Amino acid sequence: MTHTLTTRRASTLWIMLLTLASAATTLAFACATPFPALAALAAAHMRRADGVWLALAAGACSQVIGFGLLGYPHDPATVARGVAIGVAAVAGALAAHAAVARAPASPALRLAVGFGAAFVAFKAALLLASLAVSGLGGGMEAGILARQIVRNGAILLGLLTLYHGVIDLGVAAPRTAPRRVVA
Repeated sequence: MTHTLTTRRASTLWIMLLTLASAATTLAFACATPFPALAALAAAHMRRADGVWLALAAGACSQVIGFGLLGYPHDPATVARGVAIGVAAVAGALAAHAAVARAPASPALRLAVGFGAAFVAFKAALLLASLAVSGLGGGMEAGILARQIVRNGAILLGLLTLYHGVIDLGVAAPRTAPRRVVA
């Protein structure tokens, strides 16, 4: 595959590739989809709209895996939890893009800032949703959060390696938003 892909098609391809990569991690970690990692990578390398589409696609894929393969109960509370996770994934994507747009030009700093913003927004949205949906409040203990940060950080490094490896193979990069200069 060469760089003959249009930038729109390349962005769609990247959304699909990263959704498939997230599906693999979802299966490996029993439905712990790495939404903050995906959001950070998208914020650093994709347009905001594509980052939101990636969050939605990964969220839908995660729910299909959960309900179809991992035996999630088919009750209203579990469905509401899935919707809340999807909303939180989008919140993380938007937060990551907002943070990266204001971050220093260093690619590593932009990725780190995007990851931090995505993780905080994702968890905050889940915490807010827990007020309406029972069962979402768990997992906010310091030890659990630390493990999730480390796991998502490791997955982010893996996704970044995958991203650069696929580009090195000749696949076009996704569309990116113009970089804003922060004075």
